[in-house]
Amino acid sequence: MIPAPELDYARLSPLLIVAATALLGVLVEAFGPRSRRFSTQAALALIGSLAALAASVWLWRAGDFGVADDPGHTVVADQVAVLAWILLTLFAALAVLLFADRAPGGGLSAFTGRAADRPGTPEEAEATRARLEHAEVFPLAMFALLGMMIFAASADMLTLFVALEVLSLPLYLLCALARHRRLLSQEAAMKYFVLGAFSSAVFLYGVALAFGASGSFALADLDTSDEVGVAGLALMTVGLLFKIGAAPFHAWTPDVYTGAPTPVTAFMAAGTKAAAMVALLRVLSSATGVEWQPTVAVLATVTMIGGSLLAVAQTDVKRMLAYSSVAHAGFLLTGVLGDGGAGAVLFYVFVYGLSSLGAFALVVLVRDASGEATAMARWAGLGRQRPVLGASLAVFMLSFAGIPLTGGFIGKWAVFTQAGAAGFWWVVVLGVLASAAAAFFYVRMIAVVFFAEPDGLAVVPGRTLTTCVVVAAAVGTVTLGVMPGPVLDLMPL
Repeated sequence: MIPAPELDYARLSPLLIVAATALLGVLVEAFGPRSRRFSTQAALALIGSLAALAASVWLWRAGDFGVADDPGHTVVADQVAVLAWILLTLFAALAVLLFADRAPGGGLSAFTGRAADRPGTPEEAEATRARLEHAEVFPLAMFALLGMMIFAASADMLTLFVALEVLSLPLYLLCALARHRRLLSQEAAMKYFVLGAFSSAVFLYGVALAFGASGSFALADLDTSDEVGVAGLALMTVGLLFKIGAAPFHAWTPDVYTGAPTPVTAFMAAGTKAAAMVALLRVLSSATGVEWQPTVAVLATVTMIGGSLLAVAQTDVKRMLAYSSVAHAGFLLTGVLGDGGAGAVLFYVFVYGLSSLGAFALVVLVRDASGEATAMARWAGLGRQRPVLGASLAVFMLSFAGIPLTGGFIGKWAVFTQAGAAGFWWVVVLGVLASAAAAFFYVRMIAVVFFAEPDGLAVVPGRTLTTCVVVAAAVGTVTLGVMPGPVLDLMPL
């Protein structure tokens, strides 16, 4: 008789909370009253994200790290995993606020349900219809969050693959749910699905080769002493680099980021990159029999320089942020080169995630009659007419550029220190040059917002929740730049 597995529910509690929230969301979508479905889903997703965040913080404070004692010991609740859970659940909570504020007239009414009960104007009626039609975004986001959390804590190659699919499939659907420019959104979802399926196949083939070389699916048993094991490692790395958006596997990023609904883009930019980077750290740190650092150094350099140069040529804000995310994937890869790179990468992910959520939230706010106004020229004069939003945008752009007194500066210092300590000073030099090139288009954006003459400035509607996300992200970005010590002390060495 096979004994029943003994689960360590305490260590698995953040995962269990998110899984329960996602399943409850499915039940609400199936059986909940249609008029209250959106507000119920929004409240449930926010409460679930915050509860998982609280459970992750409790695990960190308890300091009881190790294997989560699930069947097969495939999930590791170590320092890196728990910190990744804290970041992912925080990003998810902020993203839920963006989802809840998607329709005009949304805001706090998304949680109270007032607009759905009394749509007095045509705009409120349209907002009500939009919310009723898209309540499924919340359970889909929770399933994606569950996949991200398992992805960051997997100690087994098959678990990594399952988590990869759990996080990817909901994102494919979310990318296609834009209310405006539906054809562009569906095209983005199809591109993401096709290329994502191809990368998953590459990753799974790498798992098969790695299993053939070592006879085990455990990452701790990864054997790269022969050609088969090295090939398996290379293919798994390619699959992960696709999710990170690193060159030359970044072709999907600008089209998907531009076509997907902007709140979904914000969630993907922050969450997927964080989870994939932690998974890449686990895979590469297990490959002790091969020198993979020179290859990653070359990929990091190509990604930093390529993403920065391509971003310079963009006149669309959303597309510029997409190519910026490619460049930041390169900066993140430089932190992988050092022996203590996990802490530097996690800090950089924290800073980049906050800034990305805030920047894409601003894209949601700047609109005109046709929807989001993503042309850079339409943002002229925003800083003078909306000083808080303009100042927040400046904070995000300066952080992306790595200017002192912002979290981006500390993040780049941390990852460059790791690369330098590993002897890759040429990567650090090229990274600094790429940062200087990237500063051009970030400063150009600030100049447009504050100093260009307004030319039909797009209307910024009063969206309470989205504005709160922008301000919170800006405050967090500045705090991480001015007082990074408490957060850096938490990072694993």
